[in-house]
Amino acid sequence: MLQLLYEFGHFDWNGPVGCGFPAAIQHGIARTAANLSDEFIDTNIDHLFSEMTGCPCYCLNDADAAGIAEMNFGAGTGESGVVLLVTIGTGLGTVFFTDGVLLPNSELGHVYMDNGKEGEHFASDTVRKAEELGWKSWGKRLNKYLSYMEALFWPDLIILGGGASKKFDKFSSLLTLKARVKPAQLLNQAGIVGAALYARSKHK
Repeated sequence: MLQLLYEFGHFDWNGPVGCGFPAAIQHGIARTAANLSDEFIDTNIDHLFSEMTGCPCYCLNDADAAGIAEMNFGAGTGESGVVLLVTIGTGLGTVFFTDGVLLPNSELGHVYMDNGKEGEHFASDTVRKAEELGWKSWGKRLNKYLSYMEALFWPDLIILGGGASKKFDKFSSLLTLKARVKPAQLLNQAGIVGAALYARSKHK
């Protein structure tokens, strides 16, 4: 906490702060903690982080933050219809927009597939590395997951973000989807940009 307070003091900032957080966030309260301590569940992290920083903090799901950035400044700019963004990293984060309007906290990386595994336990970047999968083998897994999402929601566009999206050319030929597929453009900056936009929209 002292380190965090020092950092904010160093920047001499007392305005609103946006925070992408790896959980479902409902009115500032963390409802899940899939890759975090369970102590965060049902904690009002808006209040917690505001107290720690001395700044008004507005938290949202980290994948939602990346999606907001991509829709405003990246691969989703000007897109209408149903857009699904999948962030590929430690897990699989999912974000839905319909005509530019966000459906928050979709958390579809935790959907069970027909092989009995959660999507993110089957096709995340962490799994690719842990199982030492080549891009071809992993690409087929990702395609199976995305095909499952397509059969449920029929997006017009799928945007792939996260670390693996930087290697899009190594697995894009394995994707057999009806939807258009694009790599995200903002890469590691997406969450920061989206969280800042969210904070600006919430701060009155």
